Order: sequence, then structure tokens, then C-alpha cells
Amino acid sequence: MVDDEPGVRKALHRGLRAEGMDVVTAPDGPSGLRLAQTGSFDVLLLDIMLPGLSGYRVLQALRAQGITTPVLMVSAKDGEVDQADGLDLGADGYLVKPFSFVVLVAQIRAVLRRAATEGTRGPLRIGGLVVDRATREVRWHDDPVALSPREFSLLEVLVGRAGTVVTKDELLRAVWGDEQAATRNVVEVYVGYVRRKLDAVGAGALVRTVRGHGYLASDAALDEVLPG
Repeated sequence: MVDDEPGVRKALHRGLRAEGMDVVTAPDGPSGLRLAQTGSFDVLLLDIMLPGLSGYRVLQALRAQGITTPVLMVSAKDGEVDQADGLDLGADGYLVKPFSFVVLVAQIRAVLRRAATEGTRGPLRIGGLVVDRATREVRWHDDPVALSPREFSLLEVLVGRAGTVVTKDELLRAVWGDEQAATRNVVEVYVGYVRRKLDAVGAGALVRTVRGHGYLASDAALDEVLPG
């Protein structure tokens, strides 16, 4: 979610979390663009009037780079021309402030259903790391990173939730199927395997331990915009 109003960010963050969604926020156009360029989000809620870079320009840059993440534009402008401009640039929907939270959630779920039906699963990116979900290959700039199927799945989850801390229990459910299929120690072991392979190509700093909480995938550029 990219919005320059702190009150709006806080309220929507709280409300969407209550709906079971993982939410990462950004306060301006440039930081929102950096986050969205990772390709790790299921949907982008993008205000039009933003400092640094307008929502139109953020959307234009994403589509020019081939990033197909669904985008819902948000604006205080309700003119037909403004809505048409957003949709022409590749937006998947348009909400006019003030809007109903119920309608917002319904629109988010609608674009998620369409994306699932279309099978939209583009590559994930953090810095120079590319996780190609279609071919199940990982590259650091031009260097391939050979991972086992389990290691790939673990890295896919971490990079797919770039900017948020993923707990060991969440990794157990996502990678091993359920919390009883393996132990938390096994998660630590496999994170260690992935880190060593990333270290070998110079990308080891992308996966960090957040002591007492879990693991975080981010790079130096994203650190500038991550909450908390």
C-alpha cells in the first residue's frame, strides 16, 4: 500500500491485517516503486497523488518493466478522465476517496481471483537476485544459484514476502506442508543451506535473522522503506 497520509496507512494496515492479509506500506512514490519492483506482492494499492513520483508514473514504470502485479489506483479525483488515464496505463481498478472499506476488500479479492485464474506468477526480485517461479531457477545478476527443490521453496517464500518477517512456523507450513512435518531446527538448517549458497555468489546479506521472530528477505534499498 502506497499512500502519503499516515492516518490512512495506519487505518488500512490495521483493517487489511484483520482480513488476513500481509501488508507492507510506503509513504511516497519512489519507495513504493522500489518495493513493487520486487514483484513479491499479490496486489498493489496505489494512491495517485504522491510525493516524489505520482501513482501514474509508478504504474507506468512497473508496466514498462514487465511487472504485472495487479494495481488498484486510489484517488480523491472522481473524474472520468482520471479513471481512464489510470486504466489505460494498466491499472486493474480505481477507487475514489472516501471509499467503503468493505468495497476495498471486495475489489482486492476480485483482482486476486482474476490473477489466480490467469496464472500470473512472474519472477520475484530483490536487488540483483531473481527467483523465477516459472522455471524454478535462481540467479544473482548473471550467476545461477543451484538450489534443491526444498531450498528453492524456502527462498521463494522469503522473497515472496519481501519486507515482512516470516516465522519458523509459517515456513514449516509453507515449505513442509504443516507444522508437524518437520521441526523448527530443520528450518534453521535449511535457511543455513540457502544462505551459504547465496554467500557463494555474494548475495548472503539478502536473508537476515530477526532474533526471536523469524527471517526477513530485503536489500539495502528496501531497508530505507521497510516499516519499523
